[in-house]
Amino acid sequence: MADDEAQQTDNSAETDAQSSVAAEVAEWKDKYLRLQAEFDNYRKRTLKEKMDLVAAGGEDVIKEMLGVVDDMDRAQASMAASDNIDSIREGVELIARKLSEVMRAKGVSEIEAVGLPLDTDLHEAIAKFPVEDERKGLIIDVVQKGYKLKDKVIRYAKVVVGE
Repeated sequence: MADDEAQQTDNSAETDAQSSVAAEVAEWKDKYLRLQAEFDNYRKRTLKEKMDLVAAGGEDVIKEMLGVVDDMDRAQASMAASDNIDSIREGVELIARKLSEVMRAKGVSEIEAVGLPLDTDLHEAIAKFPVEDERKGLIIDVVQKGYKLKDKVIRYAKVVVGE
């Protein structure tokens, strides 16, 4: 009879231990699922914030470009009303300078090319042209300017290289 009581106590202790382990497993599983859901929500929220930031950045650039568009509209109107080529040229130069300032303020810079050796990280050679020996391998003309946004090339300079 003492053996039966001892066995029941052992079984009871084992059952209590199993229940305790099962409860702990359930608790950890619940914590894991909640943490996973929380991380998923965090990921979605940061992705949305990133998209909103990009959209707002684009909006900022567009707002600054509207001033240049307004200047272009005024220039076109004055070209129709004026025959003075010098004033038209001056107006176009002012607009070009304003556009360059807006681009520079946004971190856009022109890629240097003429007189430099071809750098395929910055330049795209679209033609070769025979030149004297000291200009061989150097860029002799730019067909289309290249630009960088901060340190990233956003358009390669299309160039003619001396050969």
